[in-house]
Amino acid sequence: MPKGSPNKQTIASEKYQKKAGYMVKSFKLKRDVVEQFETACEKAGTSQAAQITKMMKAFIEENQ
Repeated sequence: MPKGSPNKQTIASEKYQKKAGYMVKSFKLKRDVVEQFETACEKAGTSQAAQITKMMKAFIEENQ
């Protein structure tokens, strides 16, 4: 449950994300790499989350 006094939309969004199996991951990365990745994703017309998911799935397949 969100901290503080969340509104109904925040509660509903968090409930959906939990049900759908989403989770938050936090990484520390070099600023220049992050900025270049953001620019590349914008240029390619894809979201950063979608691209990271694609790369993670490819890595998993290669290493099973």
